[in-house]
Amino acid sequence: MTAAPTLGIIANPISARDIRRVVANAGNLQITDRVNIVLRVLQAARAAGVVRALLMPDRAGIRALLERHLKRGDSSLPELHWLDMLPSSTVDDTFVATRLLQRAGAAAIVVLGGDGTHRAVVRELVTSDAPRPPIVGLSTGTNNAFPELREPTIAGLAAGLWAAGRLRAAEVLVGNKLVEVVIDAAAGARRDVAIVDAVVTHDRSVGARALWKTGSLDAAYLAFAEPQAIGLSSIGGLLQPVGRREPGGLAVQLAAGAGESVLTLHAPIAPGLVRPLSVAGWQPMKAGQAHVVRATAGMVALDGERELAFHPGERVTMTLRENAFETLDVAQAMAVAARDGLLRQAVRDAGFSHP
Repeated sequence: MTAAPTLGIIANPISARDIRRVVANAGNLQITDRVNIVLRVLQAARAAGVVRALLMPDRAGIRALLERHLKRGDSSLPELHWLDMLPSSTVDDTFVATRLLQRAGAAAIVVLGGDGTHRAVVRELVTSDAPRPPIVGLSTGTNNAFPELREPTIAGLAAGLWAAGRLRAAEVLVGNKLVEVVIDAAAGARRDVAIVDAVVTHDRSVGARALWKTGSLDAAYLAFAEPQAIGLSSIGGLLQPVGRREPGGLAVQLAAGAGESVLTLHAPIAPGLVRPLSVAGWQPMKAGQAHVVRATAGMVALDGERELAFHPGERVTMTLRENAFETLDVAQAMAVAARDGLLRQAVRDAGFSHP
């Protein structure tokens, strides 16, 4: 018996609510906006053949508003089920939801969030032995270098076509890079990943988590760096761009003092925040080649948020990994749908010629 086409959805109800929203006038989607995005994804996915959807529950209002909508009746939606988990309103919700969606056999995971939410999903996928469904990313965060700005209806159609088995992996799935961070200490090694940027800072505390001050930055290790990006990856994007589909990444060393600086770069590190940074140099990162961090103590910020502290005597390395996880290429999926007539339904001969 073939399993019913199932789509997973992780909608972070609190993305874009960090300190950068306050200091940089960044936008913030309300819960009703997030619910509307989820509904558009689901309606489109149902039209493409998805009959079942699994959603991450929350305590911020997405579930409550969706259930209120369902009580009014909506035949355009697939059958909805909430994952069996107790929300904590922390990143652990995303970790748990990703594991549950893998176990449930979700064909793809639609993620609503910023770089941090997408990183949390990827971290769980790459450290699991379970099948790794592709990600369909939708931008609802503060810094959104990784997820695409796209109409949710189109993302839902593409995700639905994939989940229903109507697209071929070789045509629509793409491999993605990440930066693996390893901190070697006497007690053992700690590991984590960044899907856009791993940035070393001399700060010794987590503080407000989100990294938005440039004075303490030491180095940036970038999986990709696009000149039109917002966030810390824009540092590399304005020095030596590296596309997300190109091989390799970029390592940027920031100057410790005026004598080390080779140039000053003005980079958009957050929405509304363009700041000068003193750059000491930069070099390409080849896949599999470990780069040793110069700083002897501080924090590593992963995709814009302080996550890992390291101390004197600990060795920190950054390594680029290629083809570490897959995403669904929405534009290519829709091009295939047009080419193969996946969304057509013949009714009668309309009396005009076609190929």
